[in-house]
Amino acid sequence: MTTTKRFLIMTAGCLMAFPLSEGWVSAQPAAEPMSKTCRVTRAREVEIQKIEPFKVFDNLYHVGPCNVSVWLLTTPQGNILFDSAQEPFVDNVIENIRKVGVNPKDIKYILINHGHLDHAGGAARLQELTGARVAAVAEDWTMIEALNGRVGNRDPKPNVTPKRDLVVKEGDKLDLGDQHLTLHTAPGHTPGVMFVEGIVLKDGAVTYKGIWGGGGAGAPGLAGAQQGIVNANRLIAAQDVQVYLQTHAWQEPNGYPGGGIHERAKLFATRKPGDPHPFVDPATWNARAKRQMETAQRVLTEEKQKAEK
Repeated sequence: MTTTKRFLIMTAGCLMAFPLSEGWVSAQPAAEPMSKTCRVTRAREVEIQKIEPFKVFDNLYHVGPCNVSVWLLTTPQGNILFDSAQEPFVDNVIENIRKVGVNPKDIKYILINHGHLDHAGGAARLQELTGARVAAVAEDWTMIEALNGRVGNRDPKPNVTPKRDLVVKEGDKLDLGDQHLTLHTAPGHTPGVMFVEGIVLKDGAVTYKGIWGGGGAGAPGLAGAQQGIVNANRLIAAQDVQVYLQTHAWQEPNGYPGGGIHERAKLFATRKPGDPHPFVDPATWNARAKRQMETAQRVLTEEKQKAEK
């Protein structure tokens, strides 16, 4: 019988265990960041995705999987889950929620970033378990519904999707406990796409302002380029963002300047009192927002030139 090897990292009060399959040393360059391994190099491997949960802030946990992040935000009046993963990772997400001491029944909302299977595929099971409301942008609800019965690229069983529940519109508010969130739409990657600002993250007596998802470029063509400007403006309008909660562990071309999710998480092992928080990085976020606007303006200029020919 083969014994699974696991790469262990101690974070802030939690142990992260990354499963390592046979041949890791020969197949995996030592210098490659774990976030890139999960998202790019070995993204289709199932077992490597089933990681242990880890605490990021006093009220925020990463509960897996390794590639597509499911974040658990806790409040005194109930909890919010950001994204739902997909099969065959949902059991791991549920187990991780319990491992950090949270009763799944205390989850009140599940927010879906967009309608692709890796983000929305676990929503039905998690909703059934928790009784939570599931929220997505209207156009992405259509995508989610179309996934019902389809087979994904990691699990042979037909996918089950939730019935349409909360429909998010630009600027909607979500208040739960001490969290007062603003929900935004940023069509392009899919016809909907949600990002959330106003997340309050606690590190002892200090609080930080977080954002989940971030906007993206618009769809191809002139109309998409025009929407890209709208998306970038909405992103820049989110003031004083200090923490970016990525939907994926790694974002091309370099993960996320300063480190992908798992590179930042490793820094908890050596963090001392008074040291900077690894996930608090307003400079990198500001540079990202500026870069998105510059890209959106360039794409719009190019699309206008095409339309004039």
